Amino acid sequence: MSGIVGFAVRQWQFMLVLFAMLAAMGVGAFLSIPRAEDPDFPTPIFNVIAVLPGADPLDMEEQVTDPLEDALDGLDDVIKITSRTRDGSTVIHVEFDWNSEPERKYDQVVREVNALRPSLPDGLVRLEVKKVETSLTNFAQVALVSDRASDRELEERATDLKDIIDRIPGIRETEVWGEARTEVRVAVDLGRLAALGIPVSALAEALKAEGAALPLGAVHSGERRFNVKATGDFRSLADIGETTVRAADGRVVKVHDVAAVSWAGDEPSHVTRFNGRRAVLVTANMKPGQNIFDLTARLDAALGGFAATLPDTIRIERGFDQSVNVAHRLSRLFKDFGIALALVLVTLVPLGLRASLVVMLAIPLSLAIGLTLLQAAGFSLNQLTIAGFVLSLGLLVDDSIVVTENIARHLRLGRPREQAAIEGTRQIAVAVLGCTATLMLAFLPLMFLPEGSGKFIKSLPVAVLVTVAASLFVALSIIPFLAGRMLSRHGDPEGNRALRAVMAAIHTVYRPLLHRALERPGLTVLLAAGLFAASLLLVPRIGFSLFPPAGTPQFLVEVDLPDGASRAATQAAVDFVEAELRATPEVAWFMGNVGHGNPRVYYNVQPREEDPTHGSVLVGLESWQGEAGVAVLDGLRTRLARYPGAQIIVRAFENGPPIEAPVAIRVLGPELDVLKEIAGRVTAAMERTPGTRDIVNPVRLNRTDLNLGVDLEKAGVLGVPAGAIDRAVRLALSGEQVALFRESDGDAFPVVLRLPLGERHELETLGEIYVPAAGGATPLAAVTDPRFESGPARIDRYNRERAVTVTAYTATGHNTDQVTRAVMAAVAEIPLPPGYRITAGGEAEARARSFAGLSSAILIAVFGIVAVLILEFRSFSASAVVAGVIPLGIVGGLVALHVAGYTLSFTAMIGFVALIGIEIKNSILLVDFTTQLRRAGVPLKQAIEQAGEVRFLPVLLTSATAIGGLLPLALEESGLYSPLAVVIIGGLVSSTFLSRLVTPAMYLLLAPREVAAASPPAPATAAP
Repeated sequence: MSGIVGFAVRQWQFMLVLFAMLAAMGVGAFLSIPRAEDPDFPTPIFNVIAVLPGADPLDMEEQVTDPLEDALDGLDDVIKITSRTRDGSTVIHVEFDWNSEPERKYDQVVREVNALRPSLPDGLVRLEVKKVETSLTNFAQVALVSDRASDRELEERATDLKDIIDRIPGIRETEVWGEARTEVRVAVDLGRLAALGIPVSALAEALKAEGAALPLGAVHSGERRFNVKATGDFRSLADIGETTVRAADGRVVKVHDVAAVSWAGDEPSHVTRFNGRRAVLVTANMKPGQNIFDLTARLDAALGGFAATLPDTIRIERGFDQSVNVAHRLSRLFKDFGIALALVLVTLVPLGLRASLVVMLAIPLSLAIGLTLLQAAGFSLNQLTIAGFVLSLGLLVDDSIVVTENIARHLRLGRPREQAAIEGTRQIAVAVLGCTATLMLAFLPLMFLPEGSGKFIKSLPVAVLVTVAASLFVALSIIPFLAGRMLSRHGDPEGNRALRAVMAAIHTVYRPLLHRALERPGLTVLLAAGLFAASLLLVPRIGFSLFPPAGTPQFLVEVDLPDGASRAATQAAVDFVEAELRATPEVAWFMGNVGHGNPRVYYNVQPREEDPTHGSVLVGLESWQGEAGVAVLDGLRTRLARYPGAQIIVRAFENGPPIEAPVAIRVLGPELDVLKEIAGRVTAAMERTPGTRDIVNPVRLNRTDLNLGVDLEKAGVLGVPAGAIDRAVRLALSGEQVALFRESDGDAFPVVLRLPLGERHELETLGEIYVPAAGGATPLAAVTDPRFESGPARIDRYNRERAVTVTAYTATGHNTDQVTRAVMAAVAEIPLPPGYRITAGGEAEARARSFAGLSSAILIAVFGIVAVLILEFRSFSASAVVAGVIPLGIVGGLVALHVAGYTLSFTAMIGFVALIGIEIKNSILLVDFTTQLRRAGVPLKQAIEQAGEVRFLPVLLTSATAIGGLLPLALEESGLYSPLAVVIIGGLVSSTFLSRLVTPAMYLLLAPREVAAASPPAPATAAP
């Protein structure tokens, strides 16, 4: 170690060039590193979506959901399979082990689904595997707003905008939402077909054959080669009408003889609006590794150019812009960084001006190196990495403080500058190395936390580790040279006025207290143990949680009506929501969706697929003001609760892994009727539990379907062909795509064969449907006896077992963990038939999985630190003395959490893990110096007292700088990283002062009575 230090001091020209290069690389990294709101990480979660029109939930479960789940469950590393089966659709959610390779798992899922496709029903119109990736979160959502433009014009303009955005470098995917489904409709006259004796299938086959764009091959003539073309895609509506259906007996029947061909629009499945006005939405997400500010600037330029081409009837509105959130978070954290830097400088005043400047130089150098390493490791600059840098700000100067303080002491003892720099660093190098190693071992396990929580938080410990490692390199290389050159040799031996005041307090207050503690060491340690035990009583009062709300100025209002409700009823509920939002002064804009969830704008919120009973409104506030923002949401909840017949939930975005709801109770068992009954009792128990709101029981009401009641005997007598009734009804209500109509600009539209009914399919329209029969055509009513039937609204499954999940949100002012415990205690009294069980889902389930990994990280950190201590001190007793400081920090951490009003969240627990390394780092300095004094022949008790006084200053300064660096984060009132900062600050305060008494007492009790002699260190009697 002395060789490295000696090289750095003697070859100072080389070191200056080296650090100038590293600083330049840091500046370059800062300018080019990707910037984002949240970290991007691979996600081994996929959704399999299947759509089978006309199938009820029971049929979907049996024919589609069950076979798909069986196939997916056979894959390796599957953690969880959940599914939601509704009328005509199913969504299967499969989650793999987070240590698996997501791309490989995606390929396996696609392979299994494709292999199973031939055995699934022929009527499937959609079978798709979707990735659930954080990078697929949209960073922009714009709206094309118009009250007068036609549906087709609005759709064409949105498609043009999509093409423009897709061409922007860095854009990954662009989608259009809420556009009218324009089609070329071939409205069939069933009576005319029946009179001519032509089945509707012949018309469909004719259009399919004529509209098929199949390659025919090529021919040669001499040296030339010619591709052979026939009709291919339809190019005009007249082409469709001229298609021959049948030619017989000298008569040609064409499409226009038996059907009307025209442009038309189907009943919309997804209606979108901006600020209550008709609109089409366009969203865009970005490729990994992009800088959101650069990409937003390119998008703004593209939108500006596109807006200039729009007619007066259409205007473009920006709506959601994630870069605004990112800029707000980063500017706030940069401000915190500046404040923290100033506070650190203030805490260094006792060192003197020159020493403070030397120490402060370690900050930009360490950050520059750390930022370079962070970019090289593939991380972005987001709220967690910046929080990691701010957290490390108070830690990266620790090594430099200790080195600089020791060099200053050697200079005051009269040693030459070069010798003082080398000897002062050498004397403290092992302790500095051990301190930094223990600190890094505390953060290192946090890099390998399991589940999505670990992936989400990973960039924070990485930022701390690279910066602290860089600070060690700086402290043992450039700092000795700078300290040896810049520090004064002729300053007052007692230091400046601030230092003299601190040392006077140490001699006046600390020395007598330490003397008394050493007189009765057993009692001192016993009192500390009692204080630790008493602090643990705060844990139930503090409560647990997983991740806090995100604190973004956007939120969702989700509207759900009972199954079977019409889209018009859903639209009316969304209209009510939009009216209330319009009357809320804090609301800047809102984007409404009917029949579909809002496009994905937050990494852990997946939009609901097509569902006519669902509506979603994305709302943007002018700003988010903490408690004031919560009050706005609570007031909105109260007003929206007045709407009858709909479940309206105001949902703030939250950090962490995706969950059903904060409180979720899962009932599992085989029979749907029994599950419904138990779920009803669970719902009643939740409603009686204080602190719950927005309780959702998905099976509270059954859905009602219309069974046509086909009379097969009557149909046979009338000569209705087999399958003709089903096909006629399908043509009338859903239509059948038979070809594509392609315009000159390349846009393609489906050619749909259907009966001439209106866009909205009323019950009375069934009376207008005719089916082919032997005598021509007969009304549908002649062969059917319609009746209403009741059935399950949906069927949910959890790991291939039927389940019902009753969910609730936590009312403001209540702790989710405590509410969940109260709910579980209430439902535990519900009697369950054999084969049925109740489990907790939601935050309780996610927290159990996340905290299990955190417990392992704590164990690894503790045992790793103990191993380092044993290597350094070669004594179990000395290592136990150093580790004895851990409970003292926990005392302050728990008290600080309780006073600040935070819970034991995931980030708060990370704060305790980090605290272990930080406080042990300070304890090492005391024990190491005490051992050095004893090796120099100083008696045990005298060595303890002398080391306690000499090392009090560097310990106090390192703790003060850490607290100063963390104070802005603690005062930020961020639910994500403020609890972490509060824990560390409280723990440092308690451990810094309590350990100054408890650690010497433990050393007196446990330390070996004899130590190996060594060459005496430099005299240490003169305290700085």
